[in-house]
Amino acid sequence: MIKEFPLTKAKIDEVITKHVTPFHIYDEQGIIKTHENLCNAFSWAHSFKNYYAIKALPNPYIVKSLAKVGSGADCSSLPELIIAYKAGIKGEDIFMTSNNTTDEEFIKASELGAIINLDDISHIDDIQRLGIKPEVISLRYNPGHSRVQGINDIIGDPIEAKYGHTKEQIFEAYKRLKEYGIKRFILHAMIVSNETDEKYHIDTARDLFKMVKEIHDKLEIKIERVNLGGGLGIPYKDSEKEMDLNILSRGVKKYYDEVIRANNLEPIAISTESGRYITGPYGWLVTKAIHHKDTYKNYIGVDATMSDLMRPGIYGAYHKITVLGKENQKHDHKYDITGSLCENNDKFAIDRYLPKIQRGDILIIHSTGAHGHAMGFNYNGKLRHAELVLRTNKSIQQIRRAENIDDYFRTLDFDGLDRF
Repeated sequence: MIKEFPLTKAKIDEVITKHVTPFHIYDEQGIIKTHENLCNAFSWAHSFKNYYAIKALPNPYIVKSLAKVGSGADCSSLPELIIAYKAGIKGEDIFMTSNNTTDEEFIKASELGAIINLDDISHIDDIQRLGIKPEVISLRYNPGHSRVQGINDIIGDPIEAKYGHTKEQIFEAYKRLKEYGIKRFILHAMIVSNETDEKYHIDTARDLFKMVKEIHDKLEIKIERVNLGGGLGIPYKDSEKEMDLNILSRGVKKYYDEVIRANNLEPIAISTESGRYITGPYGWLVTKAIHHKDTYKNYIGVDATMSDLMRPGIYGAYHKITVLGKENQKHDHKYDITGSLCENNDKFAIDRYLPKIQRGDILIIHSTGAHGHAMGFNYNGKLRHAELVLRTNKSIQQIRRAENIDDYFRTLDFDGLDRF
């Protein structure tokens, strides 16, 4: 079951008098509670930490809220590193995981004291060339053929994924890092995305724990932390189940006991880098119906576009839609819910049964707290819209203003444009 929208129609009508639609709004209390639930589920684990994946919702207000309750940050770019730092996350509470990493990103991560997670063995040459020699280094593992059974729908076959070291490269990379003088070591993998089947994540833990033992036996290197990656899934339909964190935790602990504890390799810290799982269910895109077109199909045009939420358009992702104030009316009208981009995939729903929609109705698009506003763009000259947050004290705060025309033209250097 997905999370219900926390505001009444009367409250949204009041909000709209101050903040025009469309906008994303997030529930701070729900986000914090989900972080706490994840940490509590792994309370048995040594030094458990979730490094919140900033790419899911790169707003420093949200990251700061999580930092206050002990969250770390998973970053994959220079701006994300800056967001983490500005939000109050420092040092090894920042986990820098990227691929095709630039020198500038390596340098900034090093300056901040972040844990650098190397995606490729050639990156060892890069950090040596740059004179970067941190005390701790992490390596990203890609299990390849060993995980071709029951592969994840989004990332797919690990062999086809661009991420991580092969098993052979992992051993060579740790050997080189040890010779380089690195003292502490972390092992990481992320091979699933938005996966609600606990077994996928448990199997990842099993594989990583076995690698820890092999690395210890072959190289006499003790891995101090295992990062299980992100990819914890959320339901997007009411018929889909939520992940059971207790099942996940028990499964991970089973393999920890069988592999790590049984071979006297503990303590090993455990971490995750969940983003979508933390914020995804607690975001909503609020948009207004502005047009009804009746041709071969019935279309409802809204003031949001795919530039506000591109998941349905680029890969057919489902997001529940509520017509605010009409929740209990019959869903007996079939619509395509569309934006105004010059692209036919600019649709939030296709052949969706909803109550009768009239101009001015407010539509709530659910579960947009991850990879929603974050994946926005300016095609067709569309401006990116505001972000709001429902604070724990029930006040509503704007945490990102909407773009304006001046923002759109600011990076252009074109004679006469400033006199338009």
